[in-house]
Amino acid sequence: MTANAAPLLRLDHVGKRFGGLQAVHNLSFDINEGEILGLIGPNGAGKSTLFNLINGVFPPNDGRIFFSGIDITGQPPYQVARHGLARTHQIVQPLTNMTVLANCTVGACFGRENLPLHRARQIALEAVKIAGLDDRREMLALQLTIAGKKRLELARALAARPKLLLLDEVLAGLNPTEVEHMIGVIRRIRDSGVTILMIEHLMQAIMSLSDRVVVLNFGEKLAEGRPAEVATHPQVIEAYLGDPKLAAELEGHA
Repeated sequence: MTANAAPLLRLDHVGKRFGGLQAVHNLSFDINEGEILGLIGPNGAGKSTLFNLINGVFPPNDGRIFFSGIDITGQPPYQVARHGLARTHQIVQPLTNMTVLANCTVGACFGRENLPLHRARQIALEAVKIAGLDDRREMLALQLTIAGKKRLELARALAARPKLLLLDEVLAGLNPTEVEHMIGVIRRIRDSGVTILMIEHLMQAIMSLSDRVVVLNFGEKLAEGRPAEVATHPQVIEAYLGDPKLAAELEGHA
């Protein structure tokens, strides 16, 4: 991306309220094409709500969201997907009685390119291979392990041929070997030209993967910068003091 190029995603003073709860407040940041931006924060900080605002599950009460220079504020998820934005979910949501390949074919059919079935299947095969599920492509989704379902969630989103991929805790619940494999998959996806915004609580992983990190706390941006800068930010360390393990991990990546 050149210095003068517009960001791929821009949030401009975005806010969301649920009754008396201000879940996201006055939040602004950009994502540049080709980067991995990490989104961290304590539980309840507003991270998943933010994903839901970006991909159209909820409309914001305040502010605007721009993607590829287009104002997508309040557009429904199917329309946002057509612009080239896809996501995974923290709680995996496979079509359990369909095969791995069929799940990904659905993702391709309803993604950015609105593909016909035969072409969607070709794209799905590519996504299945990237996610490391090629040997299980004819297996029913319900037969996969948790790690397999995480990979399937990722493959189905990737089959939509997104410009921007939102990853919601794709490493949660995985053992160290599975985490290492998934990190490799994420890097390959970025190297293929897909920009990534990811929520993750595994600090070692997100600090090593991210070009920049945004920290949320109580729905507001607490800090933003390169991983080393964020890890030594006094307010970030303070926000994590309620979780000594996370605080130690942050300080360990200074």
